[in-house]
Amino acid sequence: MSKRRVVITGLGCVTALAESVEGLFTALCEGKSGVSTIESFDTSEYPVRFGGEIKSFDVKKYIDHRESKRMDRFSQLAIAAAIQAINDSGLDFAKEDSFRVGAVVGTGIGGIQEIEQQHEKLLKKGPGRVSPFCVPRLMANAASGNIAIRYGLRGP
Repeated sequence: MSKRRVVITGLGCVTALAESVEGLFTALCEGKSGVSTIESFDTSEYPVRFGGEIKSFDVKKYIDHRESKRMDRFSQLAIAAAIQAINDSGLDFAKEDSFRVGAVVGTGIGGIQEIEQQHEKLLKKGPGRVSPFCVPRLMANAASGNIAIRYGLRGP
């Protein structure tokens, strides 16, 4: 039985250290840390107040505003890294069999920001104020789905 081969053809990343593979490699070689004081939420109630936070990410460098509004931040970060990787690869998906190309993204929970925001709306304003885009934004497979939709990928 022969094993199927997977080939990494391009790299991309959005991290607390850098927003590019080259920047990340340089920062790691220089011994830099991406850990700093958390600024995106109030940490005063927690014993730990630092972490690896992505602070200066601008999704508009990668996708238009309208497209970004349909995504939670985790999907925005994933699609930015995917765009970098696809550009790095030099692949032209118009020339590929879309059923043989797929997108895989790992996540611990998916759209946690969306969950928090819509839960707060539900409690304060009622179910009629919850966004109809809530579920598509919070699903754990939303990131890989958005990448696949953007590039017409239909493979495994």
